[in-house]
Amino acid sequence: MRDVKAVSSRWVHEEIDVRSFAWQEGYGAFTISASQRDVVRADITKQEEHHRKRTFQEEYLELLKRSGVDYEERYLW
Repeated sequence: MRDVKAVSSRWVHEEIDVRSFAWQEGYGAFTISASQRDVVRADITKQEEHHRKRTFQEEYLELLKRSGVDYEERYLW
């Protein structure tokens, strides 16, 4: 993840010249099986519409619960 963040930060700064860009302190990462790739790709293309009905926070909490991740909500936001 460190490498992904470093490369993408460099790209944002150099290619689109957004000097104020910075990653948040924490992050979450989830994997999917290859058989779900098309489903996830379709979800990503509809993300803007989807988040009009459900907030990012609501969706993230559901992903944590469905994945069996223990968390304390006070540390998430």
